[in-house]
Amino acid sequence: MAGRGRPRAFDRDEALRKALGVFWERGYQATSMSDLTAAMGINSPSIYAAYGSKEKLFKEAVTLYTETEGRYTRRAMDEQPTAREAVTVMLQENAAAYADPATPAGCLTVLAAPIPVRENSSVAVHLARMRAEVRDLIRQRVDRGIKDGDVRPDADAPAIALFYSAVLNGLSIQSRDGVALPGLQQTVDGAMAAWDTLAAPAAPAAPAAPAAPTASVAEPTGGTFGEPEG
Repeated sequence: MAGRGRPRAFDRDEALRKALGVFWERGYQATSMSDLTAAMGINSPSIYAAYGSKEKLFKEAVTLYTETEGRYTRRAMDEQPTAREAVTVMLQENAAAYADPATPAGCLTVLAAPIPVRENSSVAVHLARMRAEVRDLIRQRVDRGIKDGDVRPDADAPAIALFYSAVLNGLSIQSRDGVALPGLQQTVDGAMAAWDTLAAPAAPAAPAAPAAPTASVAEPTGGTFGEPEG
């Protein structure tokens, strides 16, 4: 009879959160099925039945990550009033998240499969596409800043997006290497110091100083110049 299959004896969403933690900590390639079964509390057949495969489980975990831990970039791009503030908040909030001791260091989409190999090529391509989407979000926000007037009209939006996405990815690697939040914040401060060169509109020209009055020369009242009147 339809619908009489054996019900799952586990919470699928909770198991997915546990899988996310393992992938985030170890990366895709280094995570084994035994790691996943131990963390999720279910056996391999149940994992395959619920998620399809290790790769599908990983991609589902990445979606969960972007909706929770990875939400800072999109929120900054959407909510901040200027492009500069959006980029600043993006870097600051992601740096704080990367350094949070309650979660693995760094960003899952940067660290889980940094080098494509035969065993993880489709996963690496998937993550590269997600990083490109972040870069495009930054570019769109810079373009909006150009229209709004808080970014100078000749700014190179793709180059700016490439630079700040590189900084964002670098913060993730620094965090995984053990750099604490104050060090990450120094990186953010240095990156934002470059904003004026890359994007800030020119300061309005100072008003010209009024011209000094010209001294008048009294006209002689009579006689030849240099001769007394009489």
